[in-house]
Amino acid sequence: MSAPRIKVLCVDDSALIRDLLTEIINQQPDMEVVAVAPDPLVARDLIKRHDPDVITLDVEMPRMDGLDFLERLMRLRPMPVLMVSSLTQAGSEVTLRALELGALDFVAKPSLGIRHGMQAYADEIAEKLRAAARSRPQRARRRDAPAPKMLKAPLVSSEKLIIIGASTGGTEAIRSVLEPLPAGSPAILITQHMPGGFTRSFAERLDRLCQITVKEAQDGERILPGHAYIAPGDTHLRLARSGANYVARLDDGPPVNRHRPSVDVLFHSAATQAGRNAIGVLLTGMGKDGAAGLLEMRQAGAPTLAQDEASCVVFGMPREAIALGGAGEVVALDEVAPRLLTLVAASGRAQRV
Repeated sequence: MSAPRIKVLCVDDSALIRDLLTEIINQQPDMEVVAVAPDPLVARDLIKRHDPDVITLDVEMPRMDGLDFLERLMRLRPMPVLMVSSLTQAGSEVTLRALELGALDFVAKPSLGIRHGMQAYADEIAEKLRAAARSRPQRARRRDAPAPKMLKAPLVSSEKLIIIGASTGGTEAIRSVLEPLPAGSPAILITQHMPGGFTRSFAERLDRLCQITVKEAQDGERILPGHAYIAPGDTHLRLARSGANYVARLDDGPPVNRHRPSVDVLFHSAATQAGRNAIGVLLTGMGKDGAAGLLEMRQAGAPTLAQDEASCVVFGMPREAIALGGAGEVVALDEVAPRLLTLVAASGRAQRV
């Protein structure tokens, strides 16, 4: 007996976009559009009537703003939401707010040639809807929630590095890892699957929230303790050496595992350039990017962590790494930051003995 189709509700004030999404989704053998809505007030009734598995949601709509609707939805009835909006390209801050509120992921509407452009996005939309249907919707963090408890930095050399990879659900997972870290933490390199135009806003947002300095990586810059460097959207980030220093290297080489930036590219460079001085972390995400690279890091002597299934929005990437033998430990998201500093401190003691 075949599995039931994924039921999708499309919410967008553009009739053209509603028609295109319906066309794209109904072409897939495993999903169907059960209803469309021109605004959130209509969508509210359709959710009750059709009980969809996933919602696609625009941001800018009449009668109720998409973010206001998303906030209410995730508070009252958490469910998988994929943002599909023209504002997700020009207004990356709006996108990040949507992800903060609990949206699983986003697809940006093409700005020109919209019918051709949306068809070009068909595979991406279908893939993200499948991931959404399998995901665990997360309730948004309350705005009045207490700040995470700040951890104490161990005394470490500038040789120590933390290397993080993530995809779907990763923006909030990375925030959960970085926020409790003290200013004296080891340098951190991060690849989060994101298109161009979004990672700078992502880095700036994290920089406002964290004690460490968070920035978009620049080619050739020295990697310093107390800093986190995020791969720019659509660009691979690699770790390299320049004399006694670590430096960031950026390139626009071909996608790896269909991704640029690719987690495997970053992990491979960490394995070859830093070896046991690095710690690898693979967080939530769909697909397998990072699994082979995490195994390389482990084989090079680096401690490696994978996020556990219960705390992942999508368990794909960590699951692949665990199955491949790349994960030395499997830990819950809220345990990642303290475990990292424990591992850093332990490796520092081992070197001093």
